[in-house]
Amino acid sequence: MSESHSPTSGHKNSGSHPRRSLVIGLAAACHPGPTVAVTVLALVLGIAIGLPPGRVAEVGLAVLAGQLAIGWSNDWLDARRDSDVGRTDKPVATGAVRVETVRTAFIVVAVLVIPLSFLLGAWAGIAHLVLVASGLSYNLGLKKTALSWLPYVVSFGLLPLVVTLADTPPQRAAWWVMGAGALLGLAAHFANVLPDLDDDRATGVRGLPHRLGRVASGLFAFGSLFVASAFVTFGGGGPLTVAGIVGFALELVIVGVGVWLVLTKPPGRLLFQLIIASALLAVVQLALSGSTLIA
Repeated sequence: MSESHSPTSGHKNSGSHPRRSLVIGLAAACHPGPTVAVTVLALVLGIAIGLPPGRVAEVGLAVLAGQLAIGWSNDWLDARRDSDVGRTDKPVATGAVRVETVRTAFIVVAVLVIPLSFLLGAWAGIAHLVLVASGLSYNLGLKKTALSWLPYVVSFGLLPLVVTLADTPPQRAAWWVMGAGALLGLAAHFANVLPDLDDDRATGVRGLPHRLGRVASGLFAFGSLFVASAFVTFGGGGPLTVAGIVGFALELVIVGVGVWLVLTKPPGRLLFQLIIASALLAVVQLALSGSTLIA
């Protein structure tokens, strides 16, 4: 229920609360953590390969729009299921925002994704639209199958390629950068699903993590994270730098903490947050290492 107004509040103030509630509800429904994290990943990658500031901003805008579309479509399509299991972290399920509003927001931003993607160039635009379509395919049904991991691998693996193709002339991302992205996506999928395994099973969702179980999925997540970290640290083939050594050490700490949590604690959102922190650390490590990200 929205906050009640005092008798002395004017008309302008009374109208501002519903608008503020709407903005807050939509922001929460877009999965703000992953949306912001992936956008920041793209921005840092753009800076790391030397894109001009204007181009970096265009990459960030396109990626942000794509992530908003993926996030809003998830809450729109899962609204009934989230309500049935009482998800208190989903604004549609709690009534903080109407499902029709989230659906409309998705439609608007999905339309905008197309011109924003091709603003980066033909090849970068195509790669980004494939990335977004892959994310949407998860929400549209792949999450319920043994191929639930595939959209994460494709989308995260394509992200570096979108950024390098936005260069002038377009460049191909190095294989190990795309491989690290794909592995980070795999880790993110397993860690993200773990807290919801029981709720998902109750509503007919049986992705790969549901079939493997909690412990196996958690270990698989942080095993993938370890390999991704090795790709980032050693994949460039150049001499190790202080940034590379420190970054790899921090990644090992994250992996160790993640494995310990998987083996000793009930699964929580902290596991996914560790994966996102690792991804951000990996991109900063790339930016500071001097390794070439171009094939």
